[in-house]
Amino acid sequence: MKAAVLKTLGQPLVVETVPDPVLGTGEVIVDVVATRMLAYAGDVFSGQRQYLLELPIVPGPGGIGRIRAVGPDATRLAVGDWVSIDPTVRSRDDTMSPDIILQGLTAGSEAALRLQRHYHDGALAQQVRVPTENVTLIGEIDRADAGKWCAALGTLLVPYGGLLAARLLAGETLLVNGATGAFGSAGVAVGIAMGAGRVVATGRNEQALADLERRFGDRVRTVKMTGTEEEDRRQMQKAAGGPIDVVLDLLPPMASPSWVRAAVLAVRSYGRAILMGGIRDDISLPYAWMMRECIEVRGQWMYPREAPRRMVGLIRAGLIRLEEFAVTEFPLAKVNEAVAHAAANAGPFKMTVVRP
Repeated sequence: MKAAVLKTLGQPLVVETVPDPVLGTGEVIVDVVATRMLAYAGDVFSGQRQYLLELPIVPGPGGIGRIRAVGPDATRLAVGDWVSIDPTVRSRDDTMSPDIILQGLTAGSEAALRLQRHYHDGALAQQVRVPTENVTLIGEIDRADAGKWCAALGTLLVPYGGLLAARLLAGETLLVNGATGAFGSAGVAVGIAMGAGRVVATGRNEQALADLERRFGDRVRTVKMTGTEEEDRRQMQKAAGGPIDVVLDLLPPMASPSWVRAAVLAVRSYGRAILMGGIRDDISLPYAWMMRECIEVRGQWMYPREAPRRMVGLIRAGLIRLEEFAVTEFPLAKVNEAVAHAAANAGPFKMTVVRP
């Protein structure tokens, strides 16, 4: 089969013929129809992000494809089924604290490298081998729509994991902190789909904030961040028009920790705050206030195993519209052009896809 191989950090991907994957028990092989190219993929391939990778590797986290082969323990999957490929692979020998990798992207820890060595290669290939539990049936789709399904699931599932952790209920007020990036804007879309009565979206990009209001109507209120913590908090609470039940923080690494504080401290008594962003510095939160007001603060990385199936349900119900995503597609032979395009065209509801 043909695959794009990263042989050396800082060098372009090489498209070449590699051995077909070999099926094992507890695994499936998928013919990859579409896989997304992350906006920061170039930083990973250059070594700038210092991800845990062992080279050479076929990168590419997740995608959309059709089942080529199934192991003897699969009872619902059949050859030819359309599936979503989840790159979040968990070790099976400790259900309480599994080691996690993002297949085709990074090991979550040094301990997870052993798992990565087995599920080593990702979806920038004509075929990929994945654990059986990492594929989700999506039903029949038009092959032309595979890129949109790939873009939607690959982007929406991350904030969806945060909102499941927050136990967001229909009618509640949600604040999405950092709503003008790809994951933050997706968090607004998912919050609306899950029935949030109001979504407060924060960010610095006024054009992107206005676009969120245009897309989702009166249930979305936007706040342009000033960088002054007290003023930003006051504007968040004003935009909410009442108690803020849930805060979902998706701020990027370059954002100030004070922006996180502004949002978390805006939540109501017994409110919940979920941290999913890239902030590298520690933040300080008032111990006495958190204790007296019964505030729940939780970190969340990725999403639970049932999330892809639930997200497929939201899409099939029309609560998430694939038409919201603008997708640019490249063939595998132009994978390095896709890397450059993804970096130059990142933003809300934009996705670069490779079709192996």
